Amino acid sequence: MDDRIFRNAMGKFATGVTVVTTKLGEEIHGMTANAFMSVSLDPKLVLVSVDHRATMKRYIENSGKFAISFLNQEQRDLSAYFAGQINETREIDFYWLQEMPTIKDALVNIVCDLHEAIDAGDHTLFIGKVIDLEIRDGDPLTFFQGKYRELGNSERVN
Repeated sequence: MDDRIFRNAMGKFATGVTVVTTKLGEEIHGMTANAFMSVSLDPKLVLVSVDHRATMKRYIENSGKFAISFLNQEQRDLSAYFAGQINETREIDFYWLQEMPTIKDALVNIVCDLHEAIDAGDHTLFIGKVIDLEIRDGDPLTFFQGKYRELGNSERVN
């Protein structure tokens, strides 16, 4: 199967957009990710998938902690910045939760201790044990077919 066909198929799954952050010593590193999921309620576990070539892989392995911020629809520029699509250095005003940098005003900020790392193909699945989180109101930044999208105003079905 062709890689492009596989990517196109996976792009048909609408996702939220997250920024994964961690701190190693005094150095902060972040990356945009839409490969995120909840894993377990007891214990509370979440998962993020990181390419083996990404610098974030080494940061998480060495720090043993990471944070995940669910972006709101007004934070598209932060998504692009942490995806490396904006070639400038910015001073990010992080929101600190449990001594971990998270994205200020995100819908959700989650802080995790690294529970397990599993190599899977060309990615590492980092499973984090949630140690704290905060929730805010707002609309999510979503991603579908390689583009940012906004939620429609369609009626809810019960």
